[in-house]
Amino acid sequence: MKIKLYIALLLFSFKASSSTVITPEITDKITSDITDEIATAIKSGNSKALSAYFTDNVDLKVLAQEDVYSKAQAELIVKDFFAKNLVKSFTIEHKSTKNESRFAIGKLESANGKFRVYFLLKKSAGKLKIQQFRIEPENE
Repeated sequence: MKIKLYIALLLFSFKASSSTVITPEITDKITSDITDEIATAIKSGNSKALSAYFTDNVDLKVLAQEDVYSKAQAELIVKDFFAKNLVKSFTIEHKSTKNESRFAIGKLESANGKFRVYFLLKKSAGKLKIQQFRIEPENE
């Protein structure tokens, strides 16, 4: 009898300790982590790392090129931008969350000028992915 009680208590305590409640603070941490990861990819000019966060079809605007592109096409366009505009610095200036979407606005400084970067994240297959990504001259 004592063994059954001991096993039941052990299982109950294991179940209770393995349950994780996701609070708004944890959600914000997850959000800021993905935003930080995206910012790191932009800072390093790494189009491959950045495109890992793109949805299968992304609404993309990079300077004069604007359309909905496949993930692979979008990566090539961003890669071309980074090749022509070596990134000196990138900082997130603003980020926000609304329902299931998140967005961030940042400043990118390159050897050829300053740019405003905007990206919108939405849930896709249970994960936050970049649905819209824009790089525009800072003066627009």
